[in-house]
Amino acid sequence: MKPPAVTLENYGAVYDYYRDHRQNLLKAKAAYWLLGRRFAPRVGFAAGARKGLRDFISEGRPLVIAINHLSEQDPYTVSGAAWRSPLRPVIGHTRVLAKHEVFADPALRNTLDMMGGMPVFRSKDHESLSVKAASERLIDTCAVVLARGDSVALFPEGTCNYVDHTRVLDLGGGIGHIVCRARELGANPVLVSLGLSYGPRPDPAAELSKADVHSASFYFRTPVGELPSQPADIMDVVRDELQAALDGAVASY
Repeated sequence: MKPPAVTLENYGAVYDYYRDHRQNLLKAKAAYWLLGRRFAPRVGFAAGARKGLRDFISEGRPLVIAINHLSEQDPYTVSGAAWRSPLRPVIGHTRVLAKHEVFADPALRNTLDMMGGMPVFRSKDHESLSVKAASERLIDTCAVVLARGDSVALFPEGTCNYVDHTRVLDLGGGIGHIVCRARELGANPVLVSLGLSYGPRPDPAAELSKADVHSASFYFRTPVGELPSQPADIMDVVRDELQAALDGAVASY
């Protein structure tokens, strides 16, 4: 299928395409390996987190991976951390949600598609009522992806944190609805919270360079395999787990 134009007006075709899109596994793994070498992230784990990740992946449980968001460089450093962690087996089988604007450049889009990117139309970027419909379609698409056994990674804060890099911003409710809809399709997702720190930042509002994000600190919380039944309750767990993961990343920097 020819990749459709990534525009809000075309959201139906966009999510039809990314629902069924398959990455080139060899290229994806090679890219993640390269990013691991280039950015040299350091990866830490809460007690039992490494084994828990390996066990859930071996069981074939799909993962919902939540990461705090600090910089436009995050997708690259996170990819490097994935290669250096027990997440390596799910590389090539994970959709990574990213704002739709970055899909506008053809060359970058090819890279994003290869890396597992899937566009998000954010309400902060549009005033159209179509954003709500697109968001519902995105949630449905993520649920289908999880039900097929693949995983989903996202930044639930929805924007870079230029306020306080040690505290998670308010979260949207997307993960809660994704988990519930995936369950309706027979999936049983596991929550994986991954904290990220680039160290002390004198000016939190300043965007970071590639040099600034080298050797970032990542920290995995123990994955949560049994989540509440309601979206709001799921989000309470996500918020607490992601903040604990961020605390671990900050302390380990």
